[in-house]
Amino acid sequence: MNDELIRDLTTITESPDSMTALHARLAEAAQRDGILDVAYRTVDSPIGELLVAATERGLVRVAFANEGHDAVLQTLADRVSPRILCAPARLDAVARQLDEYFARTRQRFEVPLDWSLSAGFRGVVLHHLPEIDYGKTASYAAVAKLAGNPKAVRAVGSACATNPLPVIVPCHRVVRSDGKMGGYLGGVDAKRTLLTLEAAA
Repeated sequence: MNDELIRDLTTITESPDSMTALHARLAEAAQRDGILDVAYRTVDSPIGELLVAATERGLVRVAFANEGHDAVLQTLADRVSPRILCAPARLDAVARQLDEYFARTRQRFEVPLDWSLSAGFRGVVLHHLPEIDYGKTASYAAVAKLAGNPKAVRAVGSACATNPLPVIVPCHRVVRSDGKMGGYLGGVDAKRTLLTLEAAA
């Protein structure tokens, strides 16, 4: 099978359709042979192009354009596995649910998650964020209390700022005690867009 793909590579024309077909075959072969550790694709959204990546365990990363998708892929290669490939099929369910969310027809995501990029107290915080209902917000202090450490408000802010699964794990619903937005990995405008979208549903 690998010899066949190599032969195709050496004889392929410059046709974009041929390259797309070959890439799809390569992704299928890698998946079938168990050598695809991280699959990724991009998804268009009202907050810009999102990169989504998944291992066999589940969704491991959602990245905003302002993070630099190439840099995110390099980090995934370094921290998860270098066996990484654009293989959209593994992420079809994620892409569909994101589309439904942005169309206001979905309020909760139902995809398996790979938490390997979240550890310690940050991981504890992130596991509690889905408890904040769609269309609602909670303060950093309230989330610290939820996570079992009421004094760890700054740590909650740090966990939200480094959330590897934004949108899916709703750190955008965490705001300051005075009602102001607070920071957001995707930028304040993206956070405002998400909160407005949920409030309008």
